[in-house]
Amino acid sequence: MIPETKKFELEVGGKTITVETGKYAQSTNGSVTVRCGDTMLFVHCVVSKEPRVGIDFFPLLIDYEERMSAIGRIPGGYNRSEGKSSDKAILISRLIDRPIRPLFPKGYRNDIQIVAQLFSYDQQNQPDTLAMLGASCALMLSGAPFEGPIGAVRVGRDADGNLIANPTHQQADKSDLDIVVAGTHDSVIMVEAGCKFVTEDDIMNAVEFAQVEIRKQCDAQVEFAKNCGVVKEEFVNPYDTTEIKNIIEETAHDMIFDAYHNFDRTYRQEKLEEAKKLVKEKIEALPEDHPIKTMITETGVDFVAEEFKAAEKHIMRAMILDEGVRADGRKPNEVRPIWCEVGVIPRAHGSAVFTRGQTQVLSVATLAGPGMKQELDGVDPQTEKTYMHKYIFPGFSVGEVKPLRGPGRREVGHGALAERANIPALPSQEEFGYTIRVTSDVLESNGSTSMASTCGSSMALMNAGVPVKCMIGGVAMGMIKEEGREPVVLTDIQGIEDFLGDMDFKVTGNDEGITALQMDMKAKGIPNETLRKALAQAKEGRLHILAKMREVITEPGPLSPYAPSITTMTIPVEDIGTVIGPGGKQIRAIIDASGAEIDIQDSGVVTITSNDQEGAQIAERMIKELTFKPLPGMVVKGKVVRIIPIGAFVELAPGKDGMVHISQVCNERIDKIEPHLNIGDEVVVKVIKIDDKGRVNLTIKGVSEEEKAQFN
Repeated sequence: MIPETKKFELEVGGKTITVETGKYAQSTNGSVTVRCGDTMLFVHCVVSKEPRVGIDFFPLLIDYEERMSAIGRIPGGYNRSEGKSSDKAILISRLIDRPIRPLFPKGYRNDIQIVAQLFSYDQQNQPDTLAMLGASCALMLSGAPFEGPIGAVRVGRDADGNLIANPTHQQADKSDLDIVVAGTHDSVIMVEAGCKFVTEDDIMNAVEFAQVEIRKQCDAQVEFAKNCGVVKEEFVNPYDTTEIKNIIEETAHDMIFDAYHNFDRTYRQEKLEEAKKLVKEKIEALPEDHPIKTMITETGVDFVAEEFKAAEKHIMRAMILDEGVRADGRKPNEVRPIWCEVGVIPRAHGSAVFTRGQTQVLSVATLAGPGMKQELDGVDPQTEKTYMHKYIFPGFSVGEVKPLRGPGRREVGHGALAERANIPALPSQEEFGYTIRVTSDVLESNGSTSMASTCGSSMALMNAGVPVKCMIGGVAMGMIKEEGREPVVLTDIQGIEDFLGDMDFKVTGNDEGITALQMDMKAKGIPNETLRKALAQAKEGRLHILAKMREVITEPGPLSPYAPSITTMTIPVEDIGTVIGPGGKQIRAIIDASGAEIDIQDSGVVTITSNDQEGAQIAERMIKELTFKPLPGMVVKGKVVRIIPIGAFVELAPGKDGMVHISQVCNERIDKIEPHLNIGDEVVVKVIKIDDKGRVNLTIKGVSEEEKAQFN
């Protein structure tokens, strides 16, 4: 017997989204099916019954999974099974996580896992915002103390400037604006955007447009949960830390105040460590049966460290709100000192170092032929990438001992943001046929390394000789917000302002427009007027940073001498098989002889990539010989390969001969070919005609002196 189901429908951008529950995965705390067109996801939520012991964070785990069967394909690879998550899947997992995480009460430590599974994909209706909506719905049904719901919508723009909610892939590809907005009924919590030099007003118009759709989604979810009879858990933090707060206030307040009012970072760290030590000694001196010690022992949570950090947060924020001074002495709109250099790595094709305060990134650009493009084995319509950016964050950049491993979700997200920021400035493949890879190694970190990577990548590309349209810079913004007070927007936040602040807002672009944007809130939303102010202040900061970058490089340099050369030629489509040969035998022979990389497109465009010009010339000559087709009037230099009484055969290309009749050798009449022509002689000939049997008739005497001169 099929169980009873409940569902709701809403229209977003002229398309119907259906959310249904009650049929599948009934062992979960909340499970929904989300469908738009033929894109369908199952989204499940499980909440642990008890809080996890010994942790000082909210254990939220988000997993977004793609099934290749969703587009009717079997995965590639040896095992023919889905392997580790693709970068796109990781980015969507982060997209779901970021607006949900701030909406849980302080002290809530029950494990929550949300699994979003894409089982059907029509490659038109994009699944990420549907997964975000599904995650919110599943949480609402779970009864967890989730302070949502949230809604999520992607916004694009058509050729006439009209905004589109949840555009299809095809519509998004044509748009100069691709922005995902998530928020509650009243405010925005997260924004993620890739743009083609749009203005701050364009961004705000898109956000306000999205909020209308988000409110519809939130209202529908509240009604849906009510119809399903959900009773939400009322969470009250069971642990009273008031006495710990009082001990910190009495013992360490003045020391913390002094630490933050001395603008030397080392002094601040040492003073805070001294204050922590005094507090710990005070706690340790308490009787063993004291409630504070009992609470810490039972839970395994370091409440002392939590409350000490809260005291730091209060003092740091009060400095900004009351005194207009930040932890390093800057005003809210000031950028830290910047210095840059380019060409620092001798044999790299392009390199740059971007240093801003105590944040430093080395970006290195490498150029290769189109054969080195990245092939994507996923469900997304995009199947390849010719520009790649890799972000690397080692432990030593923050003075920690940490094993070097592959990129985690944070590294993937930061790398993708810097990649997206620079893409609009890149030349097209027709203009510049190289595959480009940039690696950004973080050498020191205190503040936004993704924005430093954006700046470093732009300079490294210019140093490599990539003809970018413009320079791209980026800046990270923050915010301090207190009830009843005007929020303060901070330009170029450092690590402590990110950690103890209410917003991490990154904006990239050139002098005129924005290319990428990412905003995450730690508070429960941001008013639109504050967002507008942050965008305007970010532009001021971005222009300042771009000016500093231009002190070392202003335009793309010449192509690096160590970069491979690229030669492009076009062959008839019907000759592609000839060049490749049976089983690829012929193309391998060309590669072995020339040392070049050869890429042949279905259109007949052949790209030859070689580290030396001679290799490129060899490959080009061999391909021309294989595809050679004589035409009447063509002048060719060939070699005499056979002589018969009535003429001589001249090899025009390997396996392709033509005959010079004895009457076409000299202007005067001759009775014998020799000694006028001998086997092995190189001669310039002209094609007279090609008969109906494909035989090529040539002339030597009909070649003018000007035509001969081109072969000298």
